[in-house]
Amino acid sequence: MKRVVFLAGMLALSFAVSTAARADYAVVRFKDGSCKPWLMSSAKPLQPGWKYHWVGLKSWEAAEGKKHYALKHKWCKAFY
Repeated sequence: MKRVVFLAGMLALSFAVSTAARADYAVVRFKDGSCKPWLMSSAKPLQPGWKYHWVGLKSWEAAEGKKHYALKHKWCKAFY
């Protein structure tokens, strides 16, 4: 019985360790009207007057892909 419990614990631990780290990208708009893809949305920009447009994007390419939508709807003046 101890072996079964130990094996189940090791199996659960191995599944928890093997999960991929969650990459979290965002699109941030700054006070001057420019937007930028942002790595790790939990790390906030130092400049005052910023806000998020999209949070929780899966990849850098997805964050950059929002550029056309933001420029088309005039949410951003420039996209860096």
